[in-house]
This record gives sequence, C-alpha cells and structure tokens, in this order.
Amino acid sequence: MDRLDCMQSFVRVVETGSFSAVARECNTTQPTISKQIAALEAYLDVQLLTRSTRKLQLTQEGERFFEHCQALLDAAAEAIASVGQRQNPSGTLRVNCPVAFGQYQVIPYLKGFLERYPDLKLALTMSDRVVDLVGEGIDLAIRIGTVNDPTLIAHRIGVTRRVTVASTAYFRDLQEPKTPEALVEHNCLVYARLATGNEWHFQRPTGETTQVTVTGNLQVDSSTAIREAVLSGLGIAVCPVWLLGDLIQSEQLQVILKAYQPTPLPIHVVYRRGRFIPAKVRCFIEYFTNEFELNPWVSDDGMQPIAAQLTR
Repeated sequence: MDRLDCMQSFVRVVETGSFSAVARECNTTQPTISKQIAALEAYLDVQLLTRSTRKLQLTQEGERFFEHCQALLDAAAEAIASVGQRQNPSGTLRVNCPVAFGQYQVIPYLKGFLERYPDLKLALTMSDRVVDLVGEGIDLAIRIGTVNDPTLIAHRIGVTRRVTVASTAYFRDLQEPKTPEALVEHNCLVYARLATGNEWHFQRPTGETTQVTVTGNLQVDSSTAIREAVLSGLGIAVCPVWLLGDLIQSEQLQVILKAYQPTPLPIHVVYRRGRFIPAKVRCFIEYFTNEFELNPWVSDDGMQPIAAQLTR
C-alpha cells in the first residue's frame, strides 16, 4: 500500500464527498478507492469515515487525520516544486472557464500554451455556473467579475469592457434610446448570470454611475444565446466587446448609448488558497497575463477595436 496515494485519495473523498468522483479523477474504479480508504483505516486501526446511502461523514479521528493529511500533502507538493523550478511543469492542469469566454478568448491561445509546456496536459471544462474548485478537483478557474470567496486567491489577467448593442433590424420601427433611462421603453435581453440581474449599470459622461431596471421577453443563462438573440433583432443587450466585437466591426450590430459605458468587469484567474502556487498553475497565469496584455478585446484598451463606431 502506498500510504501517500491512500492519503491523497482520502483527502479528495472528503473534499468531494464521493468515492465515485475521486475514481473518475484518478481514472480508476470506485472499489479501488474504497479499498485504499479501508487499507488506510486498517493500518491506523481507526475508523475515518462513516458511510450512509446519502453522505459521508468524518469521525473525530478522521477530522484530525484529514487536517494532518492536508498539511503533509501541501508540504510534499511544495518540496517537489522547490527543486523542480528548472524543469517544465508536467501532469494534468484542470481548468474551468465560462463557455463563451473559453470559446472566443481561451481556446485560440491553447496551441501556443501547450507548445510552450509540452509536458502538460490540459483538462478544460466550460460552464457558466460558478464551480466548486475543491469539490470538483479544479486547479484554477477563469471568472469574470468581482471575486468575494475568501478561500480563493484571485489574480487579475484582463478586463471585460462592455457595450450596449442592437441590430439595425430592431430599430427599423423604433427610435434609438439616447439615455439609459430610455431603455425602459425597449425590449431588453437579460443575461441571467449577471450579478446585477436586470439592473444595468452605466457610467455617465460626468463620471457618475447610474443604474436602470430593464425588462424584456427573454432572460437566458447563456451569453452565446444573447449574442444570437441580439443579432436576430429580438432586442437590446449589454454585452462584452470580446463576445460580439466582430459583429460590431462588420456593422451587423450597432453600438448605442455611446456616451454611457456599462461598468467594466475584471477578469480573474482564481485558485485555491494554499501555502504555494503549483508550477502548472503559475505558468498558466503568467502565459495568459502576458497574452491578454496584447489582446485588444480584453486589455485595458478593450474599446480600441471598435473605436470607429464609437466616434460616429
């Protein structure tokens, strides 16, 4: 029995609450993970977990052992990292990001990233929900907006600048709004996962902020669906420039309320708070920070690609 492997399995079972989830992570079977935990309990001569059909629960001895295992595994990983700086990072890096952002702003960079780090494998999941990094075994996630989770470290890698847009077809029989307050007279397409919901925030030309509660006949939890809906002429939307800048440049969509910029949102890489940053996480952060500084869609100059339409 490799005690370190068993301890790693034990920690992940506690964190995920599932033998099956850990088996999937380790590309093995649920009985194998169960045998590792049983072997650990036999070696220690204590019961670490109580099992029921609904949940797993740590015993008192299991709680103490779990804390020591976490510290020991962190120390082991830190020791390995401390003498491996000159080596290429290796293993599997598990990354999560929003669907549309991954499609338009992450996937195009992966070839260069993996060519630079040939010993790394990337396991990318894309979801618009906020994932539990610990519970789902994710090394890092890209999140757009403010990060308030004290268990995570957030590293800013870019900014999402947004615009208010509609199609020419939408304004065929309607008058273009001149102020944010005029949006209440229009059909507004709401992205359900936006933190402020149907309350849209704008910066006035004077620098002051204002918010408007909008309404419309479509609320959807997919930003790519918002892209298609606004393109079809269904209504007005507030969207990131990286999501539909190509449609603005080709004049399939028009920017409105040009003097009122929707509040920008920071782009962060987040990872679990710990004693050190694994090399594979550090190299991902460094690579995308450098690339995004040169990417006009997500850099501080994020309005530059559509500047021509903004000045008309």
